[in-house]
Amino acid sequence: MTLIKSISGIRGTIGGKVGDNLTPVDAVKFAAAYGTFLKNSQPATRNSQLNVVIGRDARISGSMIHNLVQNTLIGLGINVIDLGLSTTPTVEVAVPLEKADGGIILTASHNPKQWNALKLLNAKGEFLNGADGAKILEIAEAEAFDFVDVDSLGAITANDSYMDIHIDEVLELPLVDADLVKTKKYKVVVDAVNSTGGIIIPNLLEQMGVEVVKLYCEPNGHFPHNPEPLKEHLGDICKLVVEEKADFGIVVDPDVDRLAFISNDGEMFGEEYTLVAIADYVLSKTPGNTVSNMSSSRALRDITNKHNGSYQASAVGEVNVVELMKKTNAIIGGEGNGGIIYPELHYGRDSLVGVALFLTYLANQEKTVAELRASYPQYYMSKNKIELTPQIDVDAILVAMTEKYKNDSSTGSLSTIDGVKIDFATEWVHLRKSNTEPIIRIYTEAPTQAKADTLAIRIIDEIKAVAGI
Repeated sequence: MTLIKSISGIRGTIGGKVGDNLTPVDAVKFAAAYGTFLKNSQPATRNSQLNVVIGRDARISGSMIHNLVQNTLIGLGINVIDLGLSTTPTVEVAVPLEKADGGIILTASHNPKQWNALKLLNAKGEFLNGADGAKILEIAEAEAFDFVDVDSLGAITANDSYMDIHIDEVLELPLVDADLVKTKKYKVVVDAVNSTGGIIIPNLLEQMGVEVVKLYCEPNGHFPHNPEPLKEHLGDICKLVVEEKADFGIVVDPDVDRLAFISNDGEMFGEEYTLVAIADYVLSKTPGNTVSNMSSSRALRDITNKHNGSYQASAVGEVNVVELMKKTNAIIGGEGNGGIIYPELHYGRDSLVGVALFLTYLANQEKTVAELRASYPQYYMSKNKIELTPQIDVDAILVAMTEKYKNDSSTGSLSTIDGVKIDFATEWVHLRKSNTEPIIRIYTEAPTQAKADTLAIRIIDEIKAVAGI
Protein backbone atom coordinates (compact mmCIF):
# COMPACT_ATOMS: atom_id res chain seq x y z
CA MET A 1 0.00 0.00 0.00
CA THR A 2 1.41 3.35 -1.04
CA LEU A 3 0.99 7.13 -1.02
CA ILE A 4 2.97 8.99 -3.69
CA LYS A 5 3.36 12.77 -3.85
CA SER A 6 4.76 14.07 -7.14
CA ILE A 7 4.23 16.43 -10.08
CA SER A 8 1.61 13.93 -11.26
CA GLY A 9 -0.51 14.68 -8.17
CA ILE A 10 -1.30 12.96 -4.90
CA ARG A 11 -1.79 9.27 -5.64
CA GLY A 12 -2.31 6.26 -3.41
CA THR A 13 -4.11 3.04 -2.65
CA ILE A 14 -7.45 3.11 -0.88
CA GLY A 15 -7.59 1.88 2.73
CA GLY A 16 -4.88 1.33 5.32
CA LYS A 17 -3.16 3.81 7.60
CA VAL A 18 -3.23 7.59 7.42
CA GLY A 19 -0.08 8.91 5.75
CA ASP A 20 0.74 5.57 4.17
CA ASN A 21 -2.24 5.36 1.82
CA LEU A 22 -4.91 7.53 0.24
CA THR A 23 -7.28 7.36 3.22
CA PRO A 24 -10.23 9.75 3.72
CA VAL A 25 -8.02 11.79 6.07
CA ASP A 26 -5.32 12.11 3.41
CA ALA A 27 -7.87 13.09 0.75
CA VAL A 28 -9.20 15.88 3.01
CA LYS A 29 -5.70 17.00 3.96
CA PHE A 30 -4.43 17.38 0.40
CA ALA A 31 -7.67 18.94 -0.85
CA ALA A 32 -7.39 21.46 1.98
CA ALA A 33 -3.75 22.13 1.08
CA TYR A 34 -4.68 22.76 -2.56
CA GLY A 35 -7.56 25.03 -1.63
CA THR A 36 -5.35 26.93 0.82
CA PHE A 37 -2.68 27.29 -1.87
CA LEU A 38 -5.24 28.83 -4.24
CA LYS A 39 -6.44 31.24 -1.56
CA ASN A 40 -2.88 32.23 -0.66
CA SER A 41 -2.15 32.91 -4.33
CA GLN A 42 -4.90 35.52 -4.68
CA PRO A 43 -4.31 39.27 -4.31
CA ALA A 44 -5.26 40.68 -0.92
CA THR A 45 -7.81 42.95 -2.60
CA ARG A 46 -9.90 40.05 -3.93
CA ASN A 47 -13.14 39.67 -2.01
CA SER A 48 -15.02 37.18 -4.20
CA GLN A 49 -15.07 33.42 -3.59
CA LEU A 50 -12.82 31.14 -5.61
CA ASN A 51 -14.20 28.56 -8.04
CA VAL A 52 -12.75 25.09 -8.66
CA VAL A 53 -13.90 22.54 -11.26
CA ILE A 54 -14.01 18.90 -10.13
CA GLY A 55 -14.54 15.76 -12.19
CA ARG A 56 -13.81 12.08 -11.65
CA ASP A 57 -13.38 8.82 -13.49
CA ALA A 58 -15.59 5.80 -12.74
CA ARG A 59 -13.41 4.15 -10.07
CA ILE A 60 -15.22 2.33 -7.27
CA SER A 61 -13.69 4.74 -4.74
CA GLY A 62 -14.52 7.77 -6.88
CA SER A 63 -17.76 8.80 -5.20
CA MET A 64 -16.21 8.63 -1.73
CA ILE A 65 -13.13 10.66 -2.64
CA HIS A 66 -15.28 13.07 -4.67
CA ASN A 67 -17.52 13.89 -1.71
CA LEU A 68 -14.57 14.33 0.65
CA VAL A 69 -12.70 16.66 -1.68
CA GLN A 70 -15.55 18.90 -2.72
CA ASN A 71 -16.85 19.32 0.83
CA THR A 72 -13.35 20.18 2.03
CA LEU A 73 -13.19 22.97 -0.54
CA ILE A 74 -16.63 24.19 0.52
CA GLY A 75 -15.34 24.33 4.09
CA LEU A 76 -12.57 26.64 2.87
CA GLY A 77 -15.15 28.96 1.32
CA ILE A 78 -14.45 27.80 -2.25
CA ASN A 79 -17.25 27.18 -4.75
CA VAL A 80 -17.22 23.87 -6.62
CA ILE A 81 -18.34 23.33 -10.21
CA ASP A 82 -19.09 19.62 -10.13
CA LEU A 83 -18.83 17.82 -13.49
CA GLY A 84 -19.50 14.43 -11.88
CA LEU A 85 -18.30 11.55 -14.08
CA SER A 86 -15.85 13.11 -16.51
CA THR A 87 -12.40 12.76 -18.04
CA THR A 88 -9.06 14.42 -17.37
CA PRO A 89 -9.04 16.40 -20.65
CA THR A 90 -12.68 17.40 -20.16
CA VAL A 91 -11.88 19.00 -16.80
CA GLU A 92 -8.87 20.69 -18.39
CA VAL A 93 -11.14 22.16 -21.08
CA ALA A 94 -13.77 23.20 -18.52
CA VAL A 95 -11.50 25.21 -16.20
CA PRO A 96 -10.75 28.11 -18.59
CA LEU A 97 -14.24 28.03 -20.13
CA GLU A 98 -15.68 28.45 -16.63
CA LYS A 99 -13.03 31.09 -15.80
CA ALA A 100 -12.34 28.99 -12.70
CA ASP A 101 -9.34 29.39 -10.43
CA GLY A 102 -8.29 25.76 -10.68
CA GLY A 103 -9.43 22.20 -11.13
CA ILE A 104 -9.12 18.74 -9.61
CA ILE A 105 -9.46 15.46 -11.48
CA LEU A 106 -10.06 12.47 -9.22
CA THR A 107 -8.37 9.61 -11.04
CA ALA A 108 -5.33 7.40 -10.79
CA SER A 109 -5.16 7.28 -14.58
CA HIS A 110 -3.75 3.89 -15.70
CA ASN A 111 -3.28 2.47 -12.19
CA PRO A 112 -5.38 -0.55 -11.06
CA LYS A 113 -8.72 -0.18 -9.28
CA GLN A 114 -7.33 -0.01 -5.71
CA TRP A 115 -5.66 3.32 -6.57
CA ASN A 116 -7.07 6.83 -6.74
CA ALA A 117 -5.54 10.30 -6.93
CA LEU A 118 -6.00 14.05 -6.92
CA LYS A 119 -4.64 15.61 -10.12
CA LEU A 120 -4.32 19.36 -9.59
CA LEU A 121 -4.79 22.08 -12.22
CA ASN A 122 -4.12 25.81 -12.37
CA ALA A 123 -6.46 28.48 -13.77
CA LYS A 124 -5.39 27.63 -17.34
CA GLY A 125 -6.57 24.04 -16.88
CA GLU A 126 -2.95 22.83 -16.93
CA PHE A 127 -1.09 20.73 -14.37
CA LEU A 128 0.69 22.63 -11.62
CA ASN A 129 4.43 23.04 -11.96
CA GLY A 130 6.93 21.58 -9.53
CA ALA A 131 7.31 24.77 -7.50
CA ASP A 132 3.56 25.08 -6.92
CA GLY A 133 3.32 21.38 -6.10
CA ALA A 134 6.06 21.81 -3.49
CA LYS A 135 4.13 24.68 -1.86
CA ILE A 136 1.03 22.48 -1.58
CA LEU A 137 3.03 19.68 0.03
CA GLU A 138 4.44 22.18 2.54
CA ILE A 139 0.95 23.40 3.43
CA ALA A 140 -0.24 19.81 3.82
CA GLU A 141 2.71 18.90 6.03
CA ALA A 142 2.14 21.91 8.29
CA GLU A 143 -1.66 21.45 8.17
CA ALA A 144 -1.83 25.22 7.74
CA PHE A 145 -5.54 25.34 6.94
CA ASP A 146 -7.99 28.07 7.92
CA PHE A 147 -11.59 27.03 7.37
CA VAL A 148 -14.35 29.63 7.05
CA ASP A 149 -17.35 30.32 9.26
CA VAL A 150 -20.85 29.10 8.45
CA ASP A 151 -21.86 32.25 6.58
CA SER A 152 -18.87 32.00 4.21
CA LEU A 153 -19.12 28.37 3.08
CA GLY A 154 -18.75 27.63 -0.60
CA ALA A 155 -21.50 26.14 -2.78
CA ILE A 156 -21.72 23.25 -5.25
CA THR A 157 -23.03 23.79 -8.78
CA ALA A 158 -23.58 20.61 -10.78
CA ASN A 159 -22.83 20.80 -14.50
CA ASP A 160 -23.00 17.56 -16.50
CA SER A 161 -22.78 19.23 -19.92
CA TYR A 162 -19.02 19.36 -20.32
CA MET A 163 -18.44 16.03 -22.03
CA ASP A 164 -20.76 17.29 -24.80
CA ILE A 165 -19.02 20.68 -24.81
CA HIS A 166 -15.64 18.93 -25.04
CA ILE A 167 -16.80 16.95 -28.07
CA ASP A 168 -18.10 20.13 -29.71
CA GLU A 169 -14.75 21.85 -29.15
CA VAL A 170 -12.91 18.93 -30.77
CA LEU A 171 -15.24 18.78 -33.79
CA GLU A 172 -14.75 22.50 -34.41
CA LEU A 173 -10.96 22.16 -34.81
CA PRO A 174 -9.87 23.16 -38.35
CA LEU A 175 -7.96 19.90 -38.91
CA VAL A 176 -10.94 17.72 -37.91
CA ASP A 177 -13.24 16.88 -40.82
CA ALA A 178 -16.26 14.96 -39.52
CA ASP A 179 -18.09 15.25 -42.86
CA LEU A 180 -15.26 13.48 -44.69
CA VAL A 181 -15.08 10.78 -42.02
CA LYS A 182 -18.83 10.16 -42.34
CA THR A 183 -18.40 9.26 -46.01
CA LYS A 184 -16.06 6.39 -45.10
CA LYS A 185 -18.59 4.54 -42.90
CA TYR A 186 -15.92 3.24 -40.54
CA LYS A 187 -16.58 0.53 -37.99
CA VAL A 188 -14.57 0.80 -34.77
CA VAL A 189 -14.34 -1.30 -31.58
CA VAL A 190 -13.91 0.67 -28.32
CA ASP A 191 -12.43 -0.70 -25.09
CA ALA A 192 -12.89 1.92 -22.35
CA VAL A 193 -12.01 -0.38 -19.41
CA ASN A 194 -15.46 0.30 -17.85
CA SER A 195 -14.73 3.94 -17.09
CA THR A 196 -15.83 7.31 -18.45
CA GLY A 197 -14.26 6.75 -21.86
CA GLY A 198 -17.19 4.38 -22.39
CA ILE A 199 -19.46 7.42 -22.43
CA ILE A 200 -17.47 10.06 -24.29
CA ILE A 201 -15.54 8.10 -26.95
CA PRO A 202 -18.60 6.33 -28.48
CA ASN A 203 -20.46 9.65 -28.42
CA LEU A 204 -17.64 11.36 -30.33
CA LEU A 205 -17.41 8.51 -32.84
CA GLU A 206 -21.14 8.46 -33.49
CA GLN A 207 -21.11 12.20 -34.14
CA MET A 208 -18.41 11.54 -36.76
CA GLY A 209 -20.57 8.90 -38.46
CA VAL A 210 -18.65 5.88 -37.14
CA GLU A 211 -20.35 2.58 -36.28
CA VAL A 212 -19.29 1.69 -32.73
CA VAL A 213 -18.84 -1.77 -31.24
CA LYS A 214 -18.62 -1.35 -27.46
CA LEU A 215 -16.34 -3.50 -25.32
CA TYR A 216 -16.11 -2.74 -21.59
CA CYS A 217 -17.86 0.61 -21.94
CA GLU A 218 -20.06 0.43 -18.82
CA PRO A 219 -18.74 3.14 -16.44
CA ASN A 220 -18.95 1.06 -13.25
CA GLY A 221 -15.27 1.11 -12.24
CA HIS A 222 -14.86 -2.67 -12.40
CA PHE A 223 -11.85 -2.85 -14.69
CA PRO A 224 -12.01 -6.12 -16.69
CA HIS A 225 -8.24 -6.10 -17.22
CA ASN A 226 -5.23 -4.07 -16.12
CA PRO A 227 -6.18 -0.54 -17.26
CA GLU A 228 -2.77 0.35 -18.68
CA PRO A 229 -3.24 0.10 -22.49
CA LEU A 230 -0.38 -2.32 -23.17
CA LYS A 231 -0.41 -5.30 -25.55
CA GLU A 232 -0.46 -7.92 -22.79
CA HIS A 233 -3.73 -6.48 -21.44
CA LEU A 234 -5.64 -6.14 -24.72
CA GLY A 235 -6.24 -9.63 -26.05
CA ASP A 236 -10.03 -9.25 -26.00
CA ILE A 237 -10.21 -6.19 -28.23
CA CYS A 238 -7.53 -7.50 -30.60
CA LYS A 239 -9.69 -10.60 -31.13
CA LEU A 240 -12.94 -8.63 -31.44
CA VAL A 241 -11.58 -6.24 -34.08
CA VAL A 242 -10.92 -9.22 -36.35
CA GLU A 243 -14.22 -10.94 -35.54
CA GLU A 244 -16.21 -7.78 -36.25
CA LYS A 245 -14.20 -7.01 -39.41
CA ALA A 246 -13.71 -3.55 -37.92
CA ASP A 247 -11.51 -0.89 -39.48
CA PHE A 248 -9.61 -0.56 -36.20
CA GLY A 249 -9.93 -0.53 -32.42
CA ILE A 250 -9.62 2.25 -29.86
CA VAL A 251 -8.36 1.75 -26.31
CA VAL A 252 -8.34 4.45 -23.63
CA ASP A 253 -7.31 4.39 -19.99
CA PRO A 254 -9.78 5.19 -17.16
CA ASP A 255 -9.41 8.98 -17.36
CA VAL A 256 -9.12 9.13 -21.17
CA ASP A 257 -5.76 10.87 -21.53
CA ARG A 258 -3.97 7.86 -23.06
CA LEU A 259 -4.90 6.49 -26.46
CA ALA A 260 -3.91 3.28 -28.23
CA PHE A 261 -5.11 1.84 -31.53
CA ILE A 262 -5.58 -1.75 -32.71
CA SER A 263 -5.00 -2.22 -36.45
CA ASN A 264 -7.60 -3.89 -38.66
CA ASP A 265 -5.59 -7.14 -38.55
CA GLY A 266 -5.94 -7.33 -34.76
CA GLU A 267 -2.34 -6.29 -34.11
CA MET A 268 -1.28 -3.40 -31.89
CA PHE A 269 -0.73 -0.17 -33.81
CA GLY A 270 1.58 0.62 -30.90
CA GLU A 271 0.84 3.32 -28.34
CA GLU A 272 4.16 4.94 -29.26
CA TYR A 273 2.86 5.33 -32.81
CA THR A 274 -0.38 7.05 -31.77
CA LEU A 275 1.52 10.34 -31.47
CA VAL A 276 3.66 9.56 -34.53
CA ALA A 277 0.68 9.09 -36.86
CA ILE A 278 -1.26 12.08 -35.58
CA ALA A 279 1.83 14.29 -35.70
CA ASP A 280 2.42 13.17 -39.29
CA TYR A 281 -1.04 14.44 -40.20
CA VAL A 282 -0.79 17.71 -38.25
CA LEU A 283 2.70 18.49 -39.58
CA SER A 284 1.58 17.82 -43.16
CA LYS A 285 -1.01 20.58 -42.77
CA THR A 286 0.78 22.96 -40.38
CA PRO A 287 4.56 22.44 -40.37
CA GLY A 288 6.34 23.18 -37.10
CA ASN A 289 8.12 21.75 -34.09
CA THR A 290 7.32 18.76 -31.87
CA VAL A 291 8.11 17.57 -28.34
CA SER A 292 7.83 14.24 -26.57
CA ASN A 293 9.44 12.87 -23.45
CA MET A 294 12.72 10.99 -23.14
CA SER A 295 10.96 7.64 -22.90
CA SER A 296 9.23 8.10 -26.26
CA SER A 297 10.12 6.58 -29.62
CA ARG A 298 12.68 8.05 -32.01
CA ALA A 299 9.99 7.74 -34.69
CA LEU A 300 8.53 11.16 -33.79
CA ARG A 301 11.95 12.72 -34.38
CA ASP A 302 12.11 11.05 -37.80
CA ILE A 303 8.61 12.24 -38.78
CA THR A 304 9.36 15.78 -37.58
CA ASN A 305 12.55 15.86 -39.62
CA LYS A 306 10.60 14.66 -42.67
CA HIS A 307 8.40 17.73 -42.38
CA ASN A 308 11.43 20.03 -41.80
CA GLY A 309 10.55 20.72 -38.18
CA SER A 310 12.62 20.57 -35.02
CA TYR A 311 12.14 17.84 -32.41
CA GLN A 312 13.13 18.04 -28.73
CA ALA A 313 12.74 15.65 -25.79
CA SER A 314 11.66 16.68 -22.28
CA ALA A 315 11.77 14.99 -18.91
CA VAL A 316 8.90 12.56 -18.33
CA GLY A 317 5.72 14.12 -16.99
CA GLU A 318 3.01 16.06 -18.80
CA VAL A 319 3.95 19.36 -17.14
CA ASN A 320 7.52 18.97 -18.45
CA VAL A 321 6.34 18.23 -21.99
CA VAL A 322 4.00 21.23 -21.94
CA GLU A 323 6.73 23.53 -20.63
CA LEU A 324 9.09 22.56 -23.46
CA MET A 325 6.29 22.76 -26.04
CA LYS A 326 5.63 26.35 -25.03
CA LYS A 327 9.33 27.18 -25.05
CA THR A 328 9.84 25.76 -28.57
CA ASN A 329 6.43 26.83 -29.92
CA ALA A 330 5.65 23.19 -30.76
CA ILE A 331 2.41 22.66 -32.64
CA ILE A 332 1.93 19.10 -31.41
CA GLY A 333 3.53 16.93 -28.78
CA GLY A 334 2.84 14.43 -26.07
CA GLU A 335 4.13 11.26 -24.54
CA GLY A 336 4.87 7.90 -26.09
CA ASN A 337 2.31 6.27 -23.81
CA GLY A 338 -0.41 7.42 -26.19
CA GLY A 339 -0.82 10.94 -24.79
CA ILE A 340 -1.62 13.56 -27.46
CA ILE A 341 -1.15 17.26 -26.64
CA TYR A 342 -2.57 19.57 -29.30
CA PRO A 343 -2.34 23.22 -28.18
CA GLU A 344 -4.91 24.33 -30.76
CA LEU A 345 -7.45 23.11 -28.19
CA HIS A 346 -5.53 22.96 -24.89
CA TYR A 347 -2.21 22.01 -23.30
CA GLY A 348 -3.15 18.59 -21.98
CA ARG A 349 -3.13 14.96 -23.11
CA ASP A 350 -6.45 14.37 -24.84
CA SER A 351 -7.67 11.11 -26.37
CA LEU A 352 -10.65 12.82 -28.01
CA VAL A 353 -8.38 15.13 -29.97
CA GLY A 354 -6.28 12.12 -30.92
CA VAL A 355 -9.27 10.07 -32.12
CA ALA A 356 -10.73 12.90 -34.21
CA LEU A 357 -7.41 13.81 -35.85
CA PHE A 358 -6.57 10.15 -36.53
CA LEU A 359 -9.95 9.50 -38.16
CA THR A 360 -9.56 12.57 -40.37
CA TYR A 361 -6.05 11.51 -41.35
CA LEU A 362 -7.19 7.98 -42.13
CA ALA A 363 -10.08 9.30 -44.23
CA ASN A 364 -7.54 11.20 -46.34
CA GLN A 365 -5.49 8.04 -46.93
CA GLU A 366 -6.14 5.16 -49.29
CA LYS A 367 -4.69 2.77 -46.71
CA THR A 368 -5.86 0.42 -44.02
CA VAL A 369 -4.70 1.13 -40.49
CA ALA A 370 -2.23 -1.78 -40.75
CA GLU A 371 -0.81 -0.32 -43.98
CA LEU A 372 -0.52 3.10 -42.36
CA ARG A 373 1.42 1.62 -39.45
CA ALA A 374 3.77 -0.20 -41.83
CA SER A 375 4.60 3.08 -43.57
CA TYR A 376 6.37 4.51 -40.51
CA PRO A 377 9.98 4.02 -39.34
CA GLN A 378 10.15 0.67 -37.57
CA TYR A 379 11.28 0.85 -33.96
CA TYR A 380 10.50 -1.61 -31.20
CA MET A 381 10.36 -0.96 -27.47
CA SER A 382 10.68 -3.05 -24.36
CA LYS A 383 9.02 -1.52 -21.28
CA ASN A 384 10.05 -3.07 -17.98
CA LYS A 385 10.06 -2.20 -14.29
CA ILE A 386 11.61 -3.23 -11.00
CA GLU A 387 9.47 -3.02 -7.87
CA LEU A 388 11.04 -0.81 -5.22
CA THR A 389 11.68 -1.84 -1.64
CA PRO A 390 13.09 0.24 1.24
CA GLN A 391 16.45 -1.46 0.68
CA ILE A 392 16.79 -0.20 -2.91
CA ASP A 393 18.62 3.13 -3.23
CA VAL A 394 17.40 4.42 -6.59
CA ASP A 395 19.67 7.47 -6.63
CA ALA A 396 22.74 5.32 -6.02
CA ILE A 397 21.70 2.98 -8.84
CA LEU A 398 21.30 5.86 -11.29
CA VAL A 399 24.67 7.33 -10.30
CA ALA A 400 26.35 3.95 -10.74
CA MET A 401 24.79 3.43 -14.20
CA THR A 402 25.82 6.94 -15.22
CA GLU A 403 29.42 6.28 -14.18
CA LYS A 404 29.40 2.95 -15.99
CA TYR A 405 28.35 4.39 -19.34
CA LYS A 406 29.63 7.96 -19.44
CA ASN A 407 33.02 6.83 -20.74
CA ASP A 408 31.81 3.75 -22.62
CA SER A 409 32.89 3.88 -26.27
CA SER A 410 29.52 2.49 -27.38
CA THR A 411 27.64 5.43 -25.85
CA GLY A 412 26.56 8.12 -28.28
CA SER A 413 25.15 10.52 -25.70
CA LEU A 414 24.09 10.41 -22.07
CA SER A 415 21.55 12.60 -20.29
CA THR A 416 20.74 12.87 -16.58
CA ILE A 417 17.92 15.41 -16.97
CA ASP A 418 15.44 12.72 -15.93
CA GLY A 419 17.02 9.61 -14.47
CA VAL A 420 19.57 8.30 -16.98
CA LYS A 421 19.02 8.22 -20.75
CA ILE A 422 21.77 6.42 -22.67
CA ASP A 423 21.77 6.73 -26.47
CA PHE A 424 23.67 4.19 -28.52
CA ALA A 425 24.06 4.23 -32.30
CA THR A 426 20.83 2.36 -33.09
CA GLU A 427 19.36 1.78 -29.61
CA TRP A 428 18.63 3.64 -26.38
CA VAL A 429 17.75 2.90 -22.77
CA HIS A 430 16.03 5.17 -20.25
CA LEU A 431 16.12 4.44 -16.51
CA ARG A 432 14.04 6.49 -14.10
CA LYS A 433 12.00 6.35 -10.92
CA SER A 434 8.28 6.47 -11.70
CA ASN A 435 6.19 9.51 -10.71
CA THR A 436 3.10 7.34 -10.28
CA GLU A 437 4.17 3.95 -8.91
CA PRO A 438 6.87 2.62 -6.50
CA ILE A 439 9.01 1.26 -9.33
CA ILE A 440 12.07 1.88 -11.47
CA ARG A 441 11.10 2.02 -15.15
CA ILE A 442 13.49 0.56 -17.72
CA TYR A 443 12.56 1.46 -21.30
CA THR A 444 14.62 0.39 -24.31
CA GLU A 445 14.19 0.90 -28.05
CA ALA A 446 15.92 -0.78 -30.98
CA PRO A 447 15.39 -1.64 -34.68
CA THR A 448 14.03 -5.10 -33.72
CA GLN A 449 12.05 -6.42 -30.77
CA ALA A 450 14.73 -9.00 -30.05
CA LYS A 451 17.40 -6.32 -29.75
CA ALA A 452 15.19 -4.16 -27.53
CA ASP A 453 14.47 -7.13 -25.25
CA THR A 454 18.11 -8.17 -25.14
CA LEU A 455 19.23 -4.67 -24.19
CA ALA A 456 16.55 -4.50 -21.48
CA ILE A 457 17.63 -7.83 -19.97
CA ARG A 458 21.26 -6.71 -19.94
CA ILE A 459 20.46 -3.41 -18.23
CA ILE A 460 18.15 -5.04 -15.66
CA ASP A 461 20.90 -7.52 -14.78
CA GLU A 462 23.34 -4.64 -14.36
CA ILE A 463 20.92 -2.75 -12.10
CA LYS A 464 20.36 -5.84 -9.96
CA ALA A 465 24.11 -6.32 -9.63
CA VAL A 466 24.56 -2.71 -8.52
CA ALA A 467 21.64 -2.92 -6.09
CA GLY A 468 22.57 -6.36 -4.76
CA ILE A 469 19.16 -7.86 -5.53
